[in-house]
Amino acid sequence: MTTEIASGIEAIERIREGKEKILREIRKVIVGQEQVVDDVVTAFFAGGHCLITGVPGLAKTLLISSLGRAMELQFRRVQFTPDLMPADITGSEVLEEDRTTHHRSLKFRQGPIFTNILLADEINRTPPKTQAALLEAMQEHQVTVSGNTYRMHEPFFVLATQNPIEQEGTYPLPEIQQDRFMFSLLIDYLPRDQELEVVNATTGADVKDIEHVITGADLIGYQQVVRQTPVAEPIVRYAVRLAAASRPGGKDTLDFVKDYVSWGASIRASHYMVLGAKSRAALAGRPHVSVKDVQSVAPAVLRHRIVTNFRAESQSIDSEEIVRRLIEKVPVPKSGL
Repeated sequence: MTTEIASGIEAIERIREGKEKILREIRKVIVGQEQVVDDVVTAFFAGGHCLITGVPGLAKTLLISSLGRAMELQFRRVQFTPDLMPADITGSEVLEEDRTTHHRSLKFRQGPIFTNILLADEINRTPPKTQAALLEAMQEHQVTVSGNTYRMHEPFFVLATQNPIEQEGTYPLPEIQQDRFMFSLLIDYLPRDQELEVVNATTGADVKDIEHVITGADLIGYQQVVRQTPVAEPIVRYAVRLAAASRPGGKDTLDFVKDYVSWGASIRASHYMVLGAKSRAALAGRPHVSVKDVQSVAPAVLRHRIVTNFRAESQSIDSEEIVRRLIEKVPVPKSGL
């Protein structure tokens, strides 16, 4: 075994241990929701943003703030409302006067977006102009105000929530905005036994304290290791085929895609499936990526990138069902499992 391979395996093992430490701390306050927690951690180690859909009261804010505390990251929450302006998020220039010289100058005051983890709560309740204020920060990790560019704090993540049950007075996220999110996650009610555990824990006197187990610098290093995780060419081709199969109009388009899909996944979907699969493999302590890693992240990557048509809606077929069929129908490489 070469020194380079040995150091790579050692780095992967450190990532796996880091994940276990994070999960141990989160489990002090979060009951259940294993899939959502696993997906958010996977996105963090891949450096991606998450869109979380769920009704109020399912501990979305607690989960995200707990991750920030376990990772020793700064966390800020912004409640998105119809009167929220872009400057309320990015910050603005204000006129300040020096008390000694009485000289006046414009100073930039940072908005809440200058943090490590930004929780954009109920993002679909604010107008498109304010939603768009997040685009540059999410993609370029910078904001531009009055012609001046300001870099974000690293690492930087946006986790946005949507409430699926109240749609009056909302501004649905356009596809271009949704495409900036690596994962779209669904959070649902807990099983009754887990809900009972939550009630007992939250009404008692015992308050659990979350400890810092990794630093922001550690996480940035782990992200680099994730990107360096090798992926066999057939696995990459499979991810690309999976994304391409969701697009109607191709010469080899599957019949159910022709019937029910009006718009398929972008090229970002292929990128995020491979990157998410790398993160999933590294977090599991494996120095290589398998087809199952790609399949495990495919629903979170594809569900918000596939737009179904009226025929699908009339038959109660959603993007989740389309993704399930794609995973079932698209051939896998023989050596990828």
